[in-house]
Amino acid sequence: MSEKKMSSSRKHHLKSLMLSIAKGLLEEEEREREEERERYMEENCPPVSMPRSMQELQELCRQIHHKIEVIDEERYDLDLKVNKSNKEIDDLKIKVQDLMGKFKKPVLRKVRMSADAMLKALLGSKHTVNMDLRANLKQVKKEVKEEAIDAGDWRKNVEDKADRKKMFETT
Repeated sequence: MSEKKMSSSRKHHLKSLMLSIAKGLLEEEEREREEERERYMEENCPPVSMPRSMQELQELCRQIHHKIEVIDEERYDLDLKVNKSNKEIDDLKIKVQDLMGKFKKPVLRKVRMSADAMLKALLGSKHTVNMDLRANLKQVKKEVKEEAIDAGDWRKNVEDKADRKKMFETT
């Protein structure tokens, strides 16, 4: 089925109808709130008649202080209930998170950088410093202890050739 587009006048009419219904509902809700407030005030706060004597004034003060204490106790109880509920909510949030599982963090790769590459990354390509550390090193020769070795000892020849091979590889 193809959907028919609504004409702009029809849209406007429906929109105004919805707004008028919403306005009526909001006004009704406001009236109900006002009536509820008036009922509460009549029940809990009867009209005050100004006392004419000292005893009536003292009695009025006692009544007011008693009501204040009752309200404070209710407030304290409600505060405790709210705090208890908040703790329960936090515990439930923790349980939900545990049930969902920990968030998996991506594995960080180990990156090996040479000193030159690190300097280029930090300072940019204009400020490169080439450091050739091997150029400044001196070759150190191993001291060979002179021992009584036969001229035909094959181990001595192998060690000499191994040293020469290492020397050519490092340069």
